Amino acid sequence: GKTRSALQDVVTREYTIHLHKRVHGRSFKKRAPWAVKSVTEFARKAMGTSDIRLDPKLNQAIWAQGIKTVPHRLRVKLERRRNDDEGAKEKLYVYASHVPVTSFKASDRSHLLSYILFY
Repeated sequence: GKTRSALQDVVTREYTIHLHKRVHGRSFKKRAPWAVKSVTEFARKAMGTSDIRLDPKLNQAIWAQGIKTVPHRLRVKLERRRNDDEGAKEKLYVYASHVPVTSFKASDRSHLLSYILFY
């Protein structure tokens, strides 16, 4: 399988999560709750930690159109952070937050590329 990055490091990554395929066929009254769970599951697999915390804004983005109309795609920022709490089961946790984008097409994100090149 894919090799996991060393779990000691603190890292931030952005992902586009295809929610549509995750709630497809799910009954209407379970869609938004299921989408929230699948974002958590996605973060767990992508970042390799079991402690996942969702930003309230991310939750609102999923629920924005009600319980049954979940956005087709969602851009999320996953930050692996150190857990400084005493008696924490894990040294790291993941904080997931929403990144509002106008489009999910790669061509429309070319401004990010120029941003990286010129700064």
